[in-house]
Amino acid sequence: MKKTYINGVGCISTQKTFDTVFLEDAVYNQNDNILSVVSPVYKDFIAPAAARRMAKGVKNGIVASALAMKDAHAENVDAIITGTGLGCIEDSEKFLKNILDNNEEFLTPTAFIQSTHNTVGAQIALTMQCKGYNFTYVNGAVSFESALLDAKMQLEENEANSILVGGVDENGDYTMELFKLAKRVKQESEQPFTLLAPKTIGSVHGEGASFFVLESEKKDTTYAEILDVQITNTLEENEIEKEITAFLKANNVEVSAVDAIVLGFNGDVKFDSYYKRLTENTFSDTPQLYYKHLCGEYDTASAFGLWMASKIIKLQEIPEIVKVNSVKKPVYNTILLYNQLSGKNHSFTLLSK
Repeated sequence: MKKTYINGVGCISTQKTFDTVFLEDAVYNQNDNILSVVSPVYKDFIAPAAARRMAKGVKNGIVASALAMKDAHAENVDAIITGTGLGCIEDSEKFLKNILDNNEEFLTPTAFIQSTHNTVGAQIALTMQCKGYNFTYVNGAVSFESALLDAKMQLEENEANSILVGGVDENGDYTMELFKLAKRVKQESEQPFTLLAPKTIGSVHGEGASFFVLESEKKDTTYAEILDVQITNTLEENEIEKEITAFLKANNVEVSAVDAIVLGFNGDVKFDSYYKRLTENTFSDTPQLYYKHLCGEYDTASAFGLWMASKIIKLQEIPEIVKVNSVKKPVYNTILLYNQLSGKNHSFTLLSK
């Protein structure tokens, strides 16, 4: 069975994650409950006439994928696999609003055509003329991991040699209002939003696009190897340690051999206890990292986590801003990522140098 290597990464997020080395310009925003992307210069990547008609998520996806391809020195790939939770939600809102405003008459189909979840993957394929396998997974908080798993299986079975995999989500104004009503997003009155000592439910919401060029061969540009990805729909809080230890054991990795654990803390007092359980017990002597205070919570936020972990393995350094504890290791060769949303859709990803 062939291996899976991350040979190129590209990330557009609520931080300046392009034209930088690694989070040196990162800002921990504790005043906003909805974070917006730091936009790149789109016209450097997309023709202005085309960009004008594109949704924010599509533009970010195209730029992030272009950065990943450039990073991997790749001209083309055999497949494009995207994960998204809400797809192009802005265009969905636009179309639904038009239906109401125009009394269900005289509608232009543009917003509807561009609102489908697979628009991002399709536009990337059109941009680079990739006519291979193109798939989009919409699977809640494991949308990105589903895409990752598909890519890994294809590389292992020799069905493809290089695959572009990414996670994309965008904020829509109306959807964010609904999230606030549903208490998924923290209320403005609860500032400052400190993620590690939460007192309220809900999270700070974000958006972004992270793409990776996965290949079956190790190259000079290689960041890390993806050893394994596991998705579990439901787990009780008291089962998490057992599950994560079994996952490591299946890959012949001891808990003590994990050089860092990347956790999806999002400041929701109700569900962050899953992570607390690991930080206080199984992984109390392991460097613990978090990232959603930088990128916000969204269905494919874990792709930002993978981007961060890949960078850490390649650069062998951990920025102070992402540390949960002060434990250090001489080298960072094996990193475990764990994420869940509202107690469901648990994902484990294991990386090694």
